[in-house]
Amino acid sequence: MKSKNAYELFSEGKRFTEENEYLKAVMLFEKAAVIEPQKGSIREALATAYYNCGFYDYARINFERALSIDLSNDFAHYGMGLCLVKEGKLDMALGHLKIALAMQPASTLYGDAVKKYSRIPGKSRKKQHQEEEQK
Repeated sequence: MKSKNAYELFSEGKRFTEENEYLKAVMLFEKAAVIEPQKGSIREALATAYYNCGFYDYARINFERALSIDLSNDFAHYGMGLCLVKEGKLDMALGHLKIALAMQPASTLYGDAVKKYSRIPGKSRKKQHQEEEQK
């Protein structure tokens, strides 16, 4: 049986994400990351799939890796921001979200996230995050 290369695994994983089959995508992206550990697009896709599964720690780790490969990856900054929101670290999260928005000023996705989390007062941010988690 012929083993798949990183591109084939990545492509198949992307198909699973389009079908909202994130756990299946994670398995394929993990295999691709073993073959190509310094490929930012694989790390970003893996992080996104982990995030969509609710595995925020693994998502954050992979967004960090994507940023270590390419600090100008606006979506990795956005994803990192969302992971930090889940951890209740809204000031740090806003930093990443604002970087993403600065890189792509026309992005409503990034702009809406900055607006949403900027409205939460400093000390109330952690409380707000905890309330969102309970919903």
